[in-house]
Amino acid sequence: MNPDPADLWLLPERAVDTFAGAFGGARLLTEEERARLRRLRGQGARRRFLGARTLARYALSARSGRPVHTWRFRPGPWGRPEPEPSCEGLRFNLSHTEGLIACLVTRGTCGVDVERAPASPDALTHLVPRLAEAERAELAALPPAARADRFSELWVLKEAYLKALGTGVTRDLSGFSFTTPPTGPIAVRDPRRPSGPADAWWFRLLRPAPGYVLAVAAEHGSPAHLHRIDLADLADPGEASAA
Repeated sequence: MNPDPADLWLLPERAVDTFAGAFGGARLLTEEERARLRRLRGQGARRRFLGARTLARYALSARSGRPVHTWRFRPGPWGRPEPEPSCEGLRFNLSHTEGLIACLVTRGTCGVDVERAPASPDALTHLVPRLAEAERAELAALPPAARADRFSELWVLKEAYLKALGTGVTRDLSGFSFTTPPTGPIAVRDPRRPSGPADAWWFRLLRPAPGYVLAVAAEHGSPAHLHRIDLADLADPGEASAA
């Protein structure tokens, strides 16, 4: 088991302009990243992309000591960005939704997903059928008021796990399932992975702010090693509050 912590950095979208501006804004990005930024439609989408790429560099630098401007990323087999060159085995994963950006940094396989919660009625109608049979049965047994919230938890767990594996949602979401017992750790049942490696995974559900749900997935370590750092309303990006 890897004793190193998993660092979860949270950046509100309202703080992106100040945060990214402290590092030169879009000038921090590579030319390829700037071209991608220009292609995005909508100020919000561009802000979240810039914030996410800046936050990834900042979080990796906080862990490694390398200068923020030296980081470059290469796409993995499924398009997931990875540090280039690799640095002390560090891996990272990004997620963002309207209003909030998350970055997870650790040594080893990891994934993070953040979404607005509870899920909309439209999401329940169209996405619940994509879940595993056991998950659909769990949702059906819940009262309507709790169903949308629990669906959001299952969705971010699945997204975080698939992002950690590197496949994204190219994989059938009904092919694996999650359980969240009243006592004990969150567990995944995945027939594609032997019981030994599957048992090594750990997961964490968080409510980082009102109206949001977030999941962390990692192959080594434990939930107790998760270190959360909130970046909000900072005059100096070097400031951070840990929780």
